Amino acid sequence: MLFGALEAGGTKMICAIGDENGNILHKTSFPTEDTAVTMPKIINYFKDKSIEALGIGCFGPIDVNPKSSTYGFITTTPKIAWRNYDIVGDFKKTLNVPIGFDTDVNGSVLGEVTFGCAKDLDCVVYITIGTGVGVGVFLNGQLLHGMLHPEAGHMLMRVREDDIYSGKCPYHGSCLEGLAAGPAIEERWGSKAIELKDNHNVWELEAYYIGQAITNFIYIYSPQKIILGGGVMHQMQLFPLIRDKVKQLNSNYINTKELLNLDTYIVPSSLNDDQGIMGAIELGKKAYYEDI
Repeated sequence: MLFGALEAGGTKMICAIGDENGNILHKTSFPTEDTAVTMPKIINYFKDKSIEALGIGCFGPIDVNPKSSTYGFITTTPKIAWRNYDIVGDFKKTLNVPIGFDTDVNGSVLGEVTFGCAKDLDCVVYITIGTGVGVGVFLNGQLLHGMLHPEAGHMLMRVREDDIYSGKCPYHGSCLEGLAAGPAIEERWGSKAIELKDNHNVWELEAYYIGQAITNFIYIYSPQKIILGGGVMHQMQLFPLIRDKVKQLNSNYINTKELLNLDTYIVPSSLNDDQGIMGAIELGKKAYYEDI
């Protein structure tokens, strides 16, 4: 049985074909240009693949409420060409298969709890830190929605006293994304993150904000594991700094077996950067069985 998977990102669209066990059989990608250029390429990729369903993990904000008149739309995204675009509707018209739809980061956390390092856990937070910051939440055995979906990458931060940077986010300035995403690092320090690997001050400050956010997630969601992915988190020297900051901020307030070993609690993504596409395969599989 074959399922289509789309990880729709702000920079590129990753398309794949996989089976019910999450195995990726073929994968390609297209640049994220405007809808008129990008969508025909994606549709043509899936058209002749004999897929039973399609799973989409999409950049947002998106409408994930099936009862809404704009279900399946990309809504107030900063990417103007994709704003108020009915992405699910277009795929339904052209592919005529069941479609599973969620955020890209919810897709990533679903990939990890289904196939990766969070398998068999029922409360997990996945944070991606790259060109933006996104947070996927798997809570009590299901993906968290609500009135919309988590937008915790825009959580407001307590700015460190010596940090004079006003923040990159056009909406909030000093939110987590505004202070810790890749573009914020580049604007604050004058170089891309990958060029700053040996600058300890960069990563101490980065850990201050990421650790602060993680501590908040611990207190709000009580997750059994926290997974960090995205381009910035390829800087592996960040992990011990983040764990130290979380330990400091928690100050032994919560004592659980999980928090006794932060090396196994705050961890990198485990699926070779395929967690998003594997989660999209699972979204498609779920949509197929719900449609039977």
